[in-house]
Amino acid sequence: MSTIHFSAMPSRDAEHIWNGGTDAYDNLPETMVSDGPGHPCRHCLRNIDASEELLVFAYRPFPELQPYAETGPVFMHKRPCARYAAEEVMPPVLGSSPDFIVRGYGANNRIVYGTGSVTPVADIERYAAQLLGRPEIAYVHVRSARNNCYQCRIDK
Repeated sequence: MSTIHFSAMPSRDAEHIWNGGTDAYDNLPETMVSDGPGHPCRHCLRNIDASEELLVFAYRPFPELQPYAETGPVFMHKRPCARYAAEEVMPPVLGSSPDFIVRGYGANNRIVYGTGSVTPVADIERYAAQLLGRPEIAYVHVRSARNNCYQCRIDK
């Protein structure tokens, strides 16, 4: 099996929001209070604890607008947190659900059709490595199986 790397939201994107920037729809983020698990921070890839403030905003994890550039709501700690660094280890936030959508994208940032699969957590690494072994797949997204929300990216 090839080595894969889990990547959180880039710090430049998180810092933009923490420093008062607007989201993918040019809106300011909303502040909420976490009621417990189910609010995964896309920067540290951990769940936001109950009673902790969080930001919710529209995020587009693609470099440019195009038909396949999915945009959706994500959560992030309101107070700056350290970016997830243990890239060779499955992030803690992926233990919060029994399964996720794992989907491949080409170098052109478009979905590679036929790659999206609701995948049990125990099989994410294997399936991502299988997808990344294909020459037409540049990277993989892990998304919520229930709401299609972006969780993290996987690269070779």
